[in-house]
Parts: sequence; structure tokens; C-alpha cells
Amino acid sequence: MKGRRLLINAGPTHEPIDPVRFISNYSSGKMGIALADQAADYGAEVELVLGPVSVFPENKSVRIINVTSAVSMAEECIKRFPDCDIAILAAAVADFSPERVEEKKVKRTGKGLMLKLIPTTDISAALGKMKKDSQFLAGFALETHNEIDNAVEKLKKKNLDLIVMNSLQDGGAGFGYDTNRITLIDRNNNIDKFELKPKKEAARDILDKIVSMIK
Repeated sequence: MKGRRLLINAGPTHEPIDPVRFISNYSSGKMGIALADQAADYGAEVELVLGPVSVFPENKSVRIINVTSAVSMAEECIKRFPDCDIAILAAAVADFSPERVEEKKVKRTGKGLMLKLIPTTDISAALGKMKKDSQFLAGFALETHNEIDNAVEKLKKKNLDLIVMNSLQDGGAGFGYDTNRITLIDRNNNIDKFELKPKKEAARDILDKIVSMIK
């Protein structure tokens, strides 16, 4: 891992409705930040494209690129991907964004409000199409049902080398927690399951798996 150039994204995105409201999710960014810290500790050159979060890497060598929306997250990842050796997509990027952003605050009228949502750029699919043979691309899949099948489908569809699956059915895993329970599925259909552990330790498991695959 030493000397390798890593691109990691982490955190949620905010999709604006008007100047004071947005659509988002519960991601804290902790898993991606743990990956950035651990990769830097391993000697990698790390760029972290980071959505709006309240926690940050401890390793000061991590270069942080702050973004807010799915558009800016996609732009930064696509721009930086060609120069990296390994990319790990840990961000919980919004799948949809309001088609129209109001210039002024939408006032309460006592009536319902209809929002038309449009798809955002699928970053993992975009990078999967760009990926060179010399590059390694890992993604995440947070699932609620048919976890393994859905993760394998995403791995193949988006041309990933590794996917990190976690389930909202597992207590102590997923958004907001300092712990995670992960399953790693690689391009050769090998499956490694891990017990619940601190996200810093889970980050080591993920990076050690990547190192074993790029030797």
C-alpha cells in the first residue's frame, strides 16, 4: 500500500430543495474516514472527497476535498480517478435530486408539496467504465434484503473488483455507528464474512483484502 495513490469518497450529500431545505441520508462518513486514516497510516497517498460531515480524518496527510451535492461529488471523483491506483467508494451519495431548486424559501400553504426527483450520476458505474486494467475499484452496498445477491449484482454490473456489503438488519452496523459488520465479495466470487467490530478495524480488513488482490 505504501506509495499507492488512493481516492476515497465518504459521507452523505445534500440535494437542495430551496435555500434552507435539502434531501439527504443518515450517513456519518465514519467508515470512509476510517479507510482514509488507515490507508494513510499504511503509507498511501490519500485523497478524500468528503461530503458534509462533523468528523474528520486524524491523519493529517489525508488531502480532503470538501463537497456538498451529488453533482460536486461526481465531478471531483471522475476528475481525480484517472490519476489514482485504487479507488474506494464509501460515500452514501443521493440517488435522486430535485429537478428544480427554488430560489426562495418555499412557504407553508396548508397544501401538499410535490417534488419531482431526477437520478443523480452513478459514480461507481461511471468509474467502472473508466477503469484501466492497472486500477482497482471497490464499492459499498448497504442492503436491507437479499443482501448477497444484490451486492454481487452491483459488483458485476458496475465493473468493481471488490464490494463491501453491510446490512441494516445487523444491529450496530450501518449509518452513525462506530462499529460495522462487513462482508467482502471480490470479482472472483470469494466471500469473506466478518464479525461486528470497530470501523477502524473493519477498515484494516478491507485494505488488507485489497493488498492481497493487487500483489
